[in-house]
Amino acid sequence: MRKLHYSIVINAPKEKVWDTMLGKDSYRQWTEVFSPGSHYIGDWSKGSKMLFLGPEETGAMSGMVSLIRENRPYEYISIEHIGIVQNGKEDTSSEAVNEWAGAFENYTFKEMGDRTEVLVDVDTAEGEYEEMFQTTWPKALQKLKQLAENA
Repeated sequence: MRKLHYSIVINAPKEKVWDTMLGKDSYRQWTEVFSPGSHYIGDWSKGSKMLFLGPEETGAMSGMVSLIRENRPYEYISIEHIGIVQNGKEDTSSEAVNEWAGAFENYTFKEMGDRTEVLVDVDTAEGEYEEMFQTTWPKALQKLKQLAENA
């Protein structure tokens, strides 16, 4: 598993950046870079289960099953990916899942006066996802910046 790092400085207070990154409607907007129709079901509280899903219109939900391992409001959130959703069914134990289960995605928010630095650390298997993340994470963070600065 490789750990990838991304960051961006946003001209907005960390509370606004946090709310933009994690809010249900704005989350859909900045994550469309990964997959149009991306959304989540659940809440961000520590210990809760989250489903990160793709477009709803297909009728067959697919995406990730995750746990919120840590939530320090406006400072840090840690997500552990533990499975997948395929055709509306959760899978946390297949061989395909076991290859990457336990991967983390962590967001750190650092206040810099009236600006905020967002640091993203993502665990990924080497190969196609790594290449995809290297392209899409910077674009997604630019979209987040645009949304937070113009909201």
